Amino acid sequence: MNAPLPSNILNSNPQPTARLREIPYNYTSFSDREIVIRFLGEDIWDILNALRGERKTGRSARMLFEVLGDLWVVTRNPYLQDDLLENPKRRKALIDALQHRIDAIDERNASGTANVKVQKMVAAVQQAVEKFAEDFRKTYDLRKKALAKLTKITRKDNVQFDGLARVSHVTDATDWRVEYPFVVLNPDTEKEIAALVRACIELGLTVIPRGGGTGYTGGAIPLTPMSAVINTEKLDQHTGVQMRTLPGVARQVATIECGAGVVTRRAMEAATDAGLEFACDPTSADASCIGGNVAMNAGGKKAVLWGTALDNLASWRMVTPDGDWMEVERLEHNLGKIHDIAMARFKVSRYAEDMKTLIGEPEILEIAGPSFRKVGLGKDVTDKFLSGLPGIQKEGCDGLITSATFILHRMPKHVRTVALEFFGNVSHAVPAIVEIKDYLDATARKDPIVLMAGLEHMDERYIKAVGYATKAARQQRPKMVLIADIASDDENAVGEAASHIVRLCNARNGEGFIAVSNEARKKFWLDRARTAAIAKHTNAFKINEDVVIPLPRLGDYSDGIERINIELSIKNKLKLLDALEAFMQGDLPLQADEDGNADAEMVKTKQTMALALIAKLRENWSLILNNLDAPINILGDAAANLTQYENVFRAVQSYDLRISWKRELKRPMADIFAGREYQKILDKCDEIHKAVLKGRVFIALHMHAGDGNVHTNIPVNSDNYEMMQEAHEAVARVMALAKGLDGVISGEHGIGITKMEFLETSTIEAFTKYKNKVDPNGHFNKGKLMAGSGLENAYTPSFG
Repeated sequence: MNAPLPSNILNSNPQPTARLREIPYNYTSFSDREIVIRFLGEDIWDILNALRGERKTGRSARMLFEVLGDLWVVTRNPYLQDDLLENPKRRKALIDALQHRIDAIDERNASGTANVKVQKMVAAVQQAVEKFAEDFRKTYDLRKKALAKLTKITRKDNVQFDGLARVSHVTDATDWRVEYPFVVLNPDTEKEIAALVRACIELGLTVIPRGGGTGYTGGAIPLTPMSAVINTEKLDQHTGVQMRTLPGVARQVATIECGAGVVTRRAMEAATDAGLEFACDPTSADASCIGGNVAMNAGGKKAVLWGTALDNLASWRMVTPDGDWMEVERLEHNLGKIHDIAMARFKVSRYAEDMKTLIGEPEILEIAGPSFRKVGLGKDVTDKFLSGLPGIQKEGCDGLITSATFILHRMPKHVRTVALEFFGNVSHAVPAIVEIKDYLDATARKDPIVLMAGLEHMDERYIKAVGYATKAARQQRPKMVLIADIASDDENAVGEAASHIVRLCNARNGEGFIAVSNEARKKFWLDRARTAAIAKHTNAFKINEDVVIPLPRLGDYSDGIERINIELSIKNKLKLLDALEAFMQGDLPLQADEDGNADAEMVKTKQTMALALIAKLRENWSLILNNLDAPINILGDAAANLTQYENVFRAVQSYDLRISWKRELKRPMADIFAGREYQKILDKCDEIHKAVLKGRVFIALHMHAGDGNVHTNIPVNSDNYEMMQEAHEAVARVMALAKGLDGVISGEHGIGITKMEFLETSTIEAFTKYKNKVDPNGHFNKGKLMAGSGLENAYTPSFG
């Protein structure tokens, strides 16, 4: 530890932090760059950076940023917009103040030799302020016109321009936002919607369909300020369970017809009250609505048994981009998963405003069953074209779903819930998913039939986040938990199947527990419902992605995610070393005693020792990071007790090879700086560790394991720009991993704006061709699911 250090290590100056957020009032995830580009264009950002390099924009840049700060805070705050619309004098005062700053920048430039770059910058900001002022005038006039037109169709209080309505409809469960809607409409009845759509088209507004706003990819986020959100939550009536004769089906079928605003849980409860099951049961069931279930092709834990919304729809009604009515009816419904049949047939009928007068002859669509999702996968919602089938899986881009009829199912009489806790290496535990699925697939073909009604998974990070109470008599948390519902009309058969699954778990260093009563079963499922807790250590923002992996490749996917997590963890610890090194190179804080401060030479010696420790750890940790795929012996003596592992990654994954801040860094630092006078140094080290750790990116998994639908979540502090970028890079790696394993990038959540950059070009082109055919003018969700509609212009609020 006393080895001499190069003089440049002890005397080097820490690198200055890049300037990211100098624009005032910017409580968002945007850096200055995104705001400048949003208002002035990318070329002005390049000019600004060039001027900074020439050291010619000190005060002028500050004044420019003050102008942009005012523009930005008003643009993203509808309450301020309303106040300025209602107070022309206040609005004029603001615009005059903005103009004064622009004039001051121009005068400073003209006082000497005029700089062409500054002139371009001034011209751009002048244009932005003029547009800002003009937008208020246009908004005032359009609101007046819209109110007159829309209130002829629906009640005045259903037409909302106020800040609260627009704030609550600018985003969804992602918390991303791009533009605030111009108006929010809350129709009382289904009949009003076609007329409202036509009125919006005449006003030049694109329509954004919306229900509960629970989407995880931004499907309901407006991309243009010239948008009208039509909220269907008032369409909350359902028929209850009805027996119907469906076209081409020999027997009567239990169904439920729901308005688009019916909360999913209400449909589930209505079915349960009749002794039946509503198949769509997403985690968001307490808030999501039926219209969204259709538009997104929602799933849930029961999808493994009965499929997603598409598999269970008997018919649905929607308003088209022409403002007409359309009904889509499934013919010869197989009452099961649609991809199990050779050909699915649909009858598409169009109606006039009265919802009765048929427009033209109905069209029959014939679509090959296996084409609805990628072969070999349990779910797949990436194909937005879907052979031209209207409404379903289109994310509100080809019309607005107003009601739908679903078939219902009967759950077998006896259900057991099994909780399986795995304590060994995850790579050894994950294959149990396939073993359980294969076993229950076999029992489903025997007599008596035993079915899998759900198989859910939580990884170690989720187990910790939800506060999972370990059921096994062990003093450790499980590394993986599976929760399964097994059902049969034969009580003995379901009991034997549950016991067999527990034995499969036992064979993989796990323990299983079986719940029989409804109360006990609900308790087993409670932890699975608390998955949002993963974001509690950040400011509640998380990137929530889902992918679908072929079941035989789940082990490879789990390994891939662990590989990414290990790399992210080591890189975070290397950042800690960088931060501690910068601290140790400066003047260290000392606690004075009765004899004064510590001896200066002794302090310098201890600094040298600390820097040597940091340098040695950087070498060791970098060796591990850069050689995860290498044989374990590359680590030399450190690998003496790890010869059972094929490579470095497996040793780290098993926790037998650890990179420990406490053991390798904190304790040796405490030895170096032992004594009361050095306590402030150790306290600062802890403070630095806490700050760096707060920015650590990690990936947590839970999944609908029975169909390979993996939910991949990354909690992020949205005020940490670097962390946001690192998280986005991690998402890109996750998507590449999924596709590399022959999976797809979404099984439930959809595409929206968060996954557009990962969608295959051929898939985008197929949907674009469909969109240009049915909605060439962008009357619905303008720009969405089209090339260039990703996260580039999206931001989220950030208050640290």
